[in-house]
Amino acid sequence: MEPGSEGPFKRLAREVAKFGAVGVVGTVVNFAVSNLLWHLTSLQAVRANVIATIVAIACNYVGFRYFTYRDRDKSARTKELSLFLAFSLVGLVIENGILFAAIYGFGWDSSLQRNVFKVLGIGIATLFRFWSYRSWVFKALPAEDGDEAEGEGGAGEPVAKADAPLIEPQRGEPLPRPKQHVS
Repeated sequence: MEPGSEGPFKRLAREVAKFGAVGVVGTVVNFAVSNLLWHLTSLQAVRANVIATIVAIACNYVGFRYFTYRDRDKSARTKELSLFLAFSLVGLVIENGILFAAIYGFGWDSSLQRNVFKVLGIGIATLFRFWSYRSWVFKALPAEDGDEAEGEGGAGEPVAKADAPLIEPQRGEPLPRPKQHVS
């Protein structure tokens, strides 16, 4: 490795920290909206929580796209947003399914119990979201000259650039010139 380059564990740790920072903001938004709706409206608890989760998902997309994964491929935004929403919907079902089971399955419906099961649901949904977002939504760009990336080849395998020469020149040697077509 060259000086200044970082290994895969350091990149993953940085990614997890950025994901966590955005997640903390989304969680604060989620709790604030759900608790406001629970205490200020007559909405059922799970419906209010679904609304809060949707608001948090919108905040999280902005944070993930422009902070956590700002260096990732931006060429297919429609596909990215569609996948993000699909995986976020699964996370929403996980989070609110746990709250639903606690309230309607066990009768645990006090404000404290709602928040405890909300934390549990968010925790499990976050694990799913981290895996799905980094694997499917915000794909890594191909690596630069020998760096390793997590691309189609699998975790940690080098990904060759499409326009890279088949034989790497040695230091000091000139790059091969492309063949010119004369008409």
